[in-house]
Amino acid sequence: MKGTAILLNEDQTVTCLEDVDHSLYMEMKQQEGCAQFECTIDNKEINFVNVESVLWCDDQVDWDYGY
Repeated sequence: MKGTAILLNEDQTVTCLEDVDHSLYMEMKQQEGCAQFECTIDNKEINFVNVESVLWCDDQVDWDYGY
């Protein structure tokens, strides 16, 4: 199953990652609150800093509508 992972960052910014496997989301969820947040997407190592929370949306986000 794929969906959108939404990362809420300590500096009040939001990062949205679309077309993410649910298994990757579960890996991300385990790293909530870590100062260094790492994951691999499309064979690329991605690093985020100070992710406070990770949320999941089953469907694609409709950016024109707002959610």
